[in-house]
Amino acid sequence: VQLQASGGGLVQAGGSPRLSCAASGRTSSVYALGWFRQAPGKEREPVARITRSGGITFYTDSVKGRFTISRDNAKNTVYLAIHSLKAEDTAVYYCVAYLRVPTSVSLPDYWGQGTQVTVSS
Repeated sequence: VQLQASGGGLVQAGGSPRLSCAASGRTSSVYALGWFRQAPGKEREPVARITRSGGITFYTDSVKGRFTISRDNAKNTVYLAIHSLKAEDTAVYYCVAYLRVPTSVSLPDYWGQGTQVTVSS
């Protein structure tokens, strides 16, 4: 499975960028798609994920209410809509894919190359 993320860049605080990630390859084996992020000087952290059916979503506490994950299975694409962008959202955002049901300790099976989101004041 290959993952190609896009949509990052320099965005003003309070803005609403939308990240996209197109999956290719053996996408039929993917159970869930999601996003991680890594801020400068910090560890990589999970942000959100969504199952193939779209029925189950997860958000880390710090983004609940501001981030919305969605997917278009016909396009094999997952989206991350960010609202009310904050300085602490500055990070490299990685698209990820899971082949099995994620747990609190499991890591994704596939990673994309990452897209930088930088918040300007």
